[in-house]
Amino acid sequence: MTNTINFQDIVKESFLNVGQFTPVSLMNVGVGLAVSLVVGLFIYFVYKKSFRGVVYHHSFNVTLVLMTMITSLIIMTISTNIILSLGMVGALSIVRFRTAIKDPMDIVFMFWAISAGIANGAGVYAVGVGGSVVLAVTVLLLTRIKFKDSAYLLIVHHTEQATETVDKTLDGIKHVLKSKTIRRDHIEVVAEVKIRGSQTTIVNDLSGQEGVKDVSLVSYNGDYAP
Repeated sequence: MTNTINFQDIVKESFLNVGQFTPVSLMNVGVGLAVSLVVGLFIYFVYKKSFRGVVYHHSFNVTLVLMTMITSLIIMTISTNIILSLGMVGALSIVRFRTAIKDPMDIVFMFWAISAGIANGAGVYAVGVGGSVVLAVTVLLLTRIKFKDSAYLLIVHHTEQATETVDKTLDGIKHVLKSKTIRRDHIEVVAEVKIRGSQTTIVNDLSGQEGVKDVSLVSYNGDYAP
């Protein structure tokens, strides 16, 4: 009598085997976490070297190292069992992270840490290490590029009598008006100005005008809340 195997038998056999765990040696776990630690520290130093924001957050940079290692550990865990991997995806899908990311570059570094952790967790160390080196070179080169005209925020507080003088001074340079607030005793003008290098004589010119109370020039990174 010949035993025949149909599609239904194959499906049953597959579901009977999906619950089995594929053993992972401690050596592979140790190597994966060690490589992830090295790559995470590499991302740490690249982030610190290329940071161009206003305030450097050390805790966020440490998070990048831990994120690389944790992602690698998760990938090594879910690769041992298909049911566990589906459950892990479902569990992570209900997690909501409320931390606000203000600098778009921070999101890039987060994805970098996660991608490196995935590659190292899957045992593809060439992708995790080699890709990180290429990304680091790209990030450092792009952050080193400096344009002749730099963007600054010019904040001027003046009386109404000095309005014409301030407007005339701003007309002589590249600027974009961000806000203008009129109060009882003074007027506040915030403008994005383009100046070359250290040519900040506009501050001295405005501060010496009659009716101008104070002038501030602040490095502008694209985020401003009036």
